[in-house]
Amino acid sequence: MTIKVLVVDDSGFFRRRIKTVLEQDSEIKVIGEAANGEEAVAKVKELRPDVVSMDVQMPVMDGITAVREIMKSQPTPCLMFSTLTYEGAQATLDALEAGAVDFLPKKFEDINKDTEEGGKVLQERVKIIGKRGLRLAHNRTKDHVVADSKKVAATTHSTKESATVKLNRYNLVIIGTSTGGPVALQKVLTSLPSSIPCPIVLVQHMPPKFTTAFAERMNTLCRIEVKEAADGDVLKPGVAFLAPGGRQLGLKKAGADMVVEIFDAGPEQIYKPCVDTSFEAAADVCPGKTLGIILTGMGRDGAKGAKKLKSTGATIWAQDEESSLIYGMPAAVAKLGLADKILGLDAIANDLARG
Repeated sequence: MTIKVLVVDDSGFFRRRIKTVLEQDSEIKVIGEAANGEEAVAKVKELRPDVVSMDVQMPVMDGITAVREIMKSQPTPCLMFSTLTYEGAQATLDALEAGAVDFLPKKFEDINKDTEEGGKVLQERVKIIGKRGLRLAHNRTKDHVVADSKKVAATTHSTKESATVKLNRYNLVIIGTSTGGPVALQKVLTSLPSSIPCPIVLVQHMPPKFTTAFAERMNTLCRIEVKEAADGDVLKPGVAFLAPGGRQLGLKKAGADMVVEIFDAGPEQIYKPCVDTSFEAAADVCPGKTLGIILTGMGRDGAKGAKKLKSTGATIWAQDEESSLIYGMPAAVAKLGLADKILGLDAIANDLARG
């Protein structure tokens, strides 16, 4: 299957570089280009690409408006390119709410160089979105979440079983996710009542500034408090603490309290923040009394940490393939036999809300 891509950016240089990088993969074909959002909407209708790579800031019509129009007229998976600034993060989150399925940082220095690793990330992301994203794009136009409740029901455990979770038996809920995570986390967090009886730790693969913007946005949308975690924060029920981008989140005991530790990543650590690091810290600080949840994401981050958590008697949930944008991280946990439940995104949200 060849993935057909429309590249949208007001920079001709950037469009040419993206095309060159993408077409180094024989499974990808760039079928058109657009210099602004208005052109993009028209060309999506004309060319019917599998994926649109979309800049955020453009003349005539910006990328956020273009995504919204595309989702109305010809739902197509959109991958956003965003600058690594607070404003860029806010705009990217707006684009995700408008219907985009994922984003990548817009790094001109990487695009200007033939960086094999960076190119492979872009190629792989486009291929996965192209193969998985069309169904998800259609679902986003229905209710702005990456899930279809009817399909999810067929892939989760029975309603009776999924309703048995009692959060008061846990002292901590910790959630790890990556690609597709912002939309998935919004679905979960906005479902939670303010009376949730335990604290929540969130580990989302995101650059610095993006986690700041994401935490602020979630705090305005949720009944619980959501904040970017800071060193020394005491975990409290009804509060979700988001690991800051570019650093690592650990935990320590201070008397009866669990306290956040924020520290720099080691040179060997790829992910910043890393799900494994935080899950392993939870296993040390809250053995047997933790509910660990792995949501959509590329790779295996979280499997090692989930194994350590499980060895302490903790409970592990994994998102199912049907509702995941990328079934990498949850699949790794499921294949190791660590998941007590494999659930659709709606079921995860509903179970936690009922708890």
